[in-house]
Amino acid sequence: MNIKFSYKYVATIALSATMAFGAITPVWADGSPPAVTMAIGKVPITKSSYFELKQIHVLPDQSGKIATFTITIHNEGSSELQFIDYWARLKSKSGNQFSARLLPADKDKNRVAPGSTTDLTFYATVNPSTNLQDLVVQFIKWDFSQANFEQVLGEVAVPNDYTDVTSADRAGVISVGGVDVHASIKKYVSNKNEKYHVPTVYLTLENAGNHSVTIPSYLFSIRTPDGLLYPLEAKGLKDLKINPKESKEIQLSGSIPVAVAADAWQLSIAETIADLKLNVAVANFQLPSVSSQEGGSIGKEYSFTNKSGVYTVQLGGLHRLPWEDQDLLTADLVLSNKGDESLPIPKLAGYFLLDDAVKIEAKLIQTAKVIGLGAGTNVNLQLAGKLPYTYEFSRVKLVLQEKEGDAPAAGTDNSSAATTDVLEFSTQAELQSVPFVGLGESYSTSDVGRKAKYAIRNVSTYEDKTSIMYSAMVEVTNLEKRFTNTAKLVANFRSSDGTVFPASVAEVKNKISPSGKALLHVWAPVPKGFSTENMNLLLGEAVTDGKLSEGDKPVADAYVNPVAYWLPTESKKVATTLKNVDLFPYNISIDKIGTKIEDNVFTLKFNYELTKEKLTEINTEGHNLLLVFEDGGGIKRFEKKFDFKDFDVFNGDSTADEDTKIRLGKRENFKITLPDPGLIYNTKFLEKYTLSVYDEFQGQRKLLASQKAEWFITTD
Repeated sequence: MNIKFSYKYVATIALSATMAFGAITPVWADGSPPAVTMAIGKVPITKSSYFELKQIHVLPDQSGKIATFTITIHNEGSSELQFIDYWARLKSKSGNQFSARLLPADKDKNRVAPGSTTDLTFYATVNPSTNLQDLVVQFIKWDFSQANFEQVLGEVAVPNDYTDVTSADRAGVISVGGVDVHASIKKYVSNKNEKYHVPTVYLTLENAGNHSVTIPSYLFSIRTPDGLLYPLEAKGLKDLKINPKESKEIQLSGSIPVAVAADAWQLSIAETIADLKLNVAVANFQLPSVSSQEGGSIGKEYSFTNKSGVYTVQLGGLHRLPWEDQDLLTADLVLSNKGDESLPIPKLAGYFLLDDAVKIEAKLIQTAKVIGLGAGTNVNLQLAGKLPYTYEFSRVKLVLQEKEGDAPAAGTDNSSAATTDVLEFSTQAELQSVPFVGLGESYSTSDVGRKAKYAIRNVSTYEDKTSIMYSAMVEVTNLEKRFTNTAKLVANFRSSDGTVFPASVAEVKNKISPSGKALLHVWAPVPKGFSTENMNLLLGEAVTDGKLSEGDKPVADAYVNPVAYWLPTESKKVATTLKNVDLFPYNISIDKIGTKIEDNVFTLKFNYELTKEKLTEINTEGHNLLLVFEDGGGIKRFEKKFDFKDFDVFNGDSTADEDTKIRLGKRENFKITLPDPGLIYNTKFLEKYTLSVYDEFQGQRKLLASQKAEWFITTD
């Protein structure tokens, strides 16, 4: 990965006495900006070979900052050059040393043939306060005749006026598997609603090489002058293949809080290195001025009049959302009464018209249970239609209609009554990105009677030999002053390349107390080996027949108010004792573990304490606490399941025939007995055993804790 920028470095840069200097080579494509290539600096290796520092980036990371830099080895001699004899170091101008390592893809690039070049990319963790201009790349040759076994060939200090940002009127050169791809921003548009800026960036990628390339699943973000990053969704990136001399366009969209000043934004491109579990910078682009949109109507208010009075409608946004093997096209509308007298809510309907040719019937959805609009009030409405997920369009028109007669407005199509067109909203296909909730953050709904806060507590992967179950635990806090039911949700897991996995939600049937919590278990089967890195969870409120889904067994036909959550990294740490094992909202501690063989019966006994966080409701259907006993020599092994649904009966309330079940509270000398007539004769072969605790879900399991112990000796 490398990118080279900006014409302003044509002048010679005095970096080192041993350094040569690069020049800029503009490359022009038909009708596209020039692609700019430059070297930051060069260091001679021999008379006919040299190192070139091609690019360098610094990207914020959870643990600080990650610096990446790419060097090119030019071998213009007649013999092979071996990089194993050399190395590159990263340090700061103040003398701090940073440990630089090669990216996994470059670790085997040790030889450079005569007359050829080789690119190598390094990464290093730097201090949180380190800036790009603080860095120095030093080149050395291993020399065992020296006192410290090395000879410094030279170094390249990043100039104070250097930038790794491509200007808005230029194209950068990104290396994809050794093939140069010219990247430039064709257009940048941005709308705004009450909560968010909704930018859309059109990025053009042109293959300037001689071989086809498949663009990686890059991570795209808006970067503010303060270094804040806001993720963008990429439309058209999945499995994107570009042939030589061919150009492709991808659409990037996102949402940024309106509190963030909308100036001097940049487009940041990064790549996830799965082996290292880190993101490294690829390129940065200065965003051009916002393009004007003819007919763009998102965020603007329009009025229409009927016999009841004057209404104002605002199109808050358009979304394209996954729905099974289709997509949902939804429009968020705000219907307002700006007058001084109350108005009835009109019977509205509508449809989408794609590229002035394809009509998509839509259903009106009213989430609020109101029948009128008081003076100065408003109500949120949604229109939703379905289309094939593979269908692409460049322009969308929303036609809002009013129905005549008594036909119901919500949940019906437009053919059930005569209709009159009242408003048209025309816009380019800049669909709004679903709002993203950052790691550790929550999202609150403000609808009257349904106020709640949603946050991701953790993620888990349950496995068996053939498949995995990926899951997230969603914590819902009731913000109302009365007991309420949790909203019924539709969920989808989405990977960074756009792959969608429809998810199931284990609903909590009990009402939640004020300030109480519900834990919603959301899960989906994922193919074995599929990476869940950078996965996000898309949640929306379920809709049935034009209304929010209610009742015991509603069948959702759409969803509204979508929000996407970035998911935390899964904790895969396995505890080495069975004390304080987290089964949230439960916690179990097991101690005083002992074994016994008597009268041809094997007995495992232990003390336990099972607790539960108060005011927390959860649907535990399908969950088991699984105990697995394994002798180190393989003589004895067994599994014992304890259903979570049995936990919520205290020991003091249990009957004699329930003694074999684990309950809330403390229990001493809890026994698991198994007939085993032959085990007594194999005692001399018994080795130290392991007792493990698993969280089992629908037959798949996750290991939480394992403790080793001696046979016939009671543990602490």
